[in-house]
Amino acid sequence: MHRSGHSRLPREQEAAGRTLAAVSVVPALALNGWLLAGLPLLLLGWFRPLPMALLGGAAALLLCAYGLRGLPGSAARHRWATAATLAVALGSGVFNGLLHGEQLIIRRDPSTYAQYAVWLARHGSLPVPVGDFGGPDPSLRFDSMGFYAVDGGIAPQFMAGPPMIHAIGHWLGGVPGLLLVPPVLGALAVLTVAGTAARLVGARWAPLAALVFAVSLPILYTSRTTFSEIPSLILLFGGMNLLLDARARLRAALGAAPPAAGFASAALAGLSFGLALLVRIDGLRDVLPVLAFAGVLIALRRTPRARSFPEGRLGVPLLAGLVVGGLWGFTGGYVLARPYLEYLSGSLMPLLAICAVVVVLTVAGTALAPWIAARARRLPTGARWLPDAAAALVVLVLAGFAVRPWVQTVRRVAVTPEDRLTADFIEKTQVANGLPGDGSRLYYEHSLNWLFWYAGIPAVVLATVAAAVLARRLIRGGEFGWLLPLAVIGWTTVTTLWRPAITPDHPFASRRLVPIVIPGLVLLAVWGLRWLSRRLARTGWFTARPGRSRAAVAVGALLLAVPPAITSIGTAFSPVNRGEAAAVAGLCRAIPANASVLVAERVTGDRLTQVVRGQCGVPTARVVHVPGRDVPRPADVLRLVEGVRRTGRVPVLLAAEPEQLMAYGPATRVMSLRTRQDERSLVDPPNGTWSLAIDVWMTVPTD
Repeated sequence: MHRSGHSRLPREQEAAGRTLAAVSVVPALALNGWLLAGLPLLLLGWFRPLPMALLGGAAALLLCAYGLRGLPGSAARHRWATAATLAVALGSGVFNGLLHGEQLIIRRDPSTYAQYAVWLARHGSLPVPVGDFGGPDPSLRFDSMGFYAVDGGIAPQFMAGPPMIHAIGHWLGGVPGLLLVPPVLGALAVLTVAGTAARLVGARWAPLAALVFAVSLPILYTSRTTFSEIPSLILLFGGMNLLLDARARLRAALGAAPPAAGFASAALAGLSFGLALLVRIDGLRDVLPVLAFAGVLIALRRTPRARSFPEGRLGVPLLAGLVVGGLWGFTGGYVLARPYLEYLSGSLMPLLAICAVVVVLTVAGTALAPWIAARARRLPTGARWLPDAAAALVVLVLAGFAVRPWVQTVRRVAVTPEDRLTADFIEKTQVANGLPGDGSRLYYEHSLNWLFWYAGIPAVVLATVAAAVLARRLIRGGEFGWLLPLAVIGWTTVTTLWRPAITPDHPFASRRLVPIVIPGLVLLAVWGLRWLSRRLARTGWFTARPGRSRAAVAVGALLLAVPPAITSIGTAFSPVNRGEAAAVAGLCRAIPANASVLVAERVTGDRLTQVVRGQCGVPTARVVHVPGRDVPRPADVLRLVEGVRRTGRVPVLLAAEPEQLMAYGPATRVMSLRTRQDERSLVDPPNGTWSLAIDVWMTVPTD
């Protein structure tokens, strides 16, 4: 049985080529080292350029050295595939770099990540101090959108991994450098996914996978601004690549002593999977199959047929790396992002419960492995229907999502203040889209349409066929190398499509598809095209003229690449939020260096409190506004102004309109931004941008 399942991978690894194999794991290895060193330094308040260059750089180099040692593959084969893949990745990086966004003013998640990174790059410690405003006052608020008030200061909303990565750009080139990190990460993600395709499908298919992946709108979108999804993707698919390399090393050493490099690669794969939690807490869902898979490998070592499955030796190092990476993730979340985790507790606690169940089942399965193996010997005569049932289940799941809009309308009853804000946002977006106003609608029942938009119907169909064929082969004992990738892709795709857990406007909601769903769909579709082309090549009509097979493959490649490119074309050449960097820099120049800033208007306070605090480098607070109005009581403002004066600093007031500052002194406009923002489409793929105007007025109150 193991011959049919194990004989293919070493030859495909050989075809992958060492260069492509190397460049597709180096990004994950480098991020592993950087995050492994970065979190302890951040917890100690030493996240500075020199310590990180020494420790983070050394850790990244060390992990790369171990991960690349004895790398399988041959540099002499398929050089054209390596060159083409590198060209796609380079083109992706340059294209997205030229059209990158400038989301710095806090309105949605990317700007929160950007300001988080700015603070870490400049200060290297958390929490963010609030500054002295003349003593405590009930009218002072230090929190703002994306930043929570905690004991001792302000805590950013998200996990610390992405800002620690984006801070590199700020150290190298200030804010412009920070804004160019996402395109670089996007190019590295193209290499990572192409490397997975080379390992699982074959090196000559890697350029097609890279191209189809790179032109998908969600990938373009998240490669242009400071999201967490692209770093998460690099860690997750980089982990898959490392584990496939470990398996190839082990299979290549059959009959000899197991290579230590194989065990190191498995441990690094587990570390990469675990550290995905430090980048996105949602990564816990994505790595659950990895935990179960490690248990399966360990269980294989306890079965009578253990010698037929040498991969079982990789279970312990994989699990050890996963535990270490997970420990880093949970520590970072608990210490640095606890308010964020509390906010997510409604979805996080059920996920932790599922994780606990998986742990219990994994331990039980490992303990009972010999008994299960003995009973499983009877399956070939009594359960021949299982492979076909597994394939049918894949098709039925897709059919279920296809009919979902006709049988379900997903709604959420607003209970918490956050729910009510989301409902209000959705209702305003519906009005802008010309739809009936209903803030309870979430549109999750249309999630399969999102895949049709961003990957294309041909890719979804081919991926479904591929998943069905692979599931059938896995049940029959073949394609063992696909077991973990298919489990991760299948589990995450189904759970994401069922409950995306995001505001449903696009392109913003498309980010949910980035870490696993889109790249997984691309991998399966390319594998499906290879499988279909081989079957067609054996038919008489294609055998008579071999050129027909190549033409069929070319047509299939076009069917995979053209539909997502057509969807992307509406926004691909439209950068968003351009001018924000210059606008913020102008605002900072207008504020006196010895100022303490009071934001006297609600929306400006949401958007600019942390921006002024972090980028302008002056103490900043919001003045509590009157219920039902966007401005505070004048008496509260004047009292706080006097408090600032007692500290010896200059009080400065900011608001959105000059009339809001007239009572305190003459106002000067310090920001007049006119730019474009992302579209907010609910039922159609996004095909343009919307206008955005932000004005800020300032006054220095007179005595």
